Amino acid sequence: MEVLLGGETVELVGNPPEVGEHLPKFKLFDADGQKIKTRDLLGKTTLISIVPDLNTPVCSVQTKKFNQKADDFPDVRFITVSNNLPQDQANWCAAEGVSNLQVLSDHELSLGYEMNLYIPNAGFLARSIFIIDADGKIQYREIVPEIHNEPDYIAALNELSALK
Repeated sequence: MEVLLGGETVELVGNPPEVGEHLPKFKLFDADGQKIKTRDLLGKTTLISIVPDLNTPVCSVQTKKFNQKADDFPDVRFITVSNNLPQDQANWCAAEGVSNLQVLSDHELSLGYEMNLYIPNAGFLARSIFIIDADGKIQYREIVPEIHNEPDYIAALNELSALK
C-alpha cells in the first residue's frame, strides 16, 4: 500500500488489515516498559490511534483530540501508538496533560510490521485509526492518505457511537 508523505509517494511494508479481519499478534510497551500484547486489548471496544511521532504538531493534535473525546465514551478504551520510546511518551503526556487515554510505544516496530503500517523509507508508522470490537475484530479502519493530514475524527467517533 502507498501513502503520501509531504506529497511524495511512500510504500508501507504491506497491506494493512481490513475491516472484518482480526488484529494480528503484536506487542507494544506502556509507560513502565511493560509489554502489552494484542490479547491485552481484547474484552472491550478499543480505538487505536496510530501516529508517527508524538513530538510533531499533527500527532500532538490527533492525540489530544482523542484524549478529549475519551470521556464521552466510558465503555471504550482509547489508545495512541507511536514509535516514541515509553519514557518520551510519558514525558509528553505529562507536559501536555494527556491522561484519558493510554499511550503505547511501538519502538520495536512489532505493530508496524504485523499490521503492515511501517514505512521503511521514513522510519515510522503510517497515520491511521482502527476500531476493534471486544473480540479483536476490526470494525473501522482509516489509513490517512497523506501522513501530514489529520484523520477523519468525525467518522471514527460516529463509528464508536454506532457500536454502542
